[in-house]
Amino acid sequence: MPSLLDATLSSRDAQILQEFRARMKKLQNTYQSQDANLWKRTRKSLEKRLNASHLHLEPAILLFTAGQEGEKVLRCLSNEIADAFAFSQNATTIKIDGADKTVLDSDRVKLEVDNELSSGFREGKKVAVVHRFELLPAGSTLIFYKYCDHENAAFKDVALLLTVLLDEQSLTKSLTLKEVEEKVRDFLQVKFTSSDVSTSYNSMDTDKLSGLWSRISHLVLPIWPEKGLPMEGCT
Repeated sequence: MPSLLDATLSSRDAQILQEFRARMKKLQNTYQSQDANLWKRTRKSLEKRLNASHLHLEPAILLFTAGQEGEKVLRCLSNEIADAFAFSQNATTIKIDGADKTVLDSDRVKLEVDNELSSGFREGKKVAVVHRFELLPAGSTLIFYKYCDHENAAFKDVALLLTVLLDEQSLTKSLTLKEVEEKVRDFLQVKFTSSDVSTSYNSMDTDKLSGLWSRISHLVLPIWPEKGLPMEGCT
């Protein structure tokens, strides 16, 4: 019986993987302005989580970023990648929007995000998208220590996709991935540790941000604007 069980698992894994790859291929054909690295690295990271019989030691963490001109594509494409990952496993996506929480109390937002992620993952959801991560109250982002830790994440067989919209109008395509990563890190440092941010225990400081950054910056990928895509229906 064990061999029969293994065969069933591997067959299901193959079916899930095939479905995911087909959906990603369709997205690649639709979003033709994106760099090959985006597709290659995203697929590689997420496919590791699609093998149900494999022991997962940490979640997949992807951070997508864009300049102002890429705002709509950033939202749409991150949603569609998350949905491709979820649908291939017959699951749905947890969606959190930092813009909805930016003026709320940091402790309240931390609790809300914790509840949304924990309850969603316990219910069998496999992926969460956190839009506009930079708009969350600074202290509330510390809850991501719990979900993005390399060794002790609360859920290890899931994926978290974070998006950060930079202040600058556009990103130049000549930037290396390392330069993009540094740009996002510096942007979040200014955003979360500026002088008007409270220094209470639950707020952000440089040391806490460094710890957070090491957890969420596994894979930082730029998203470019697209021409001629109907983005109106994207939520």
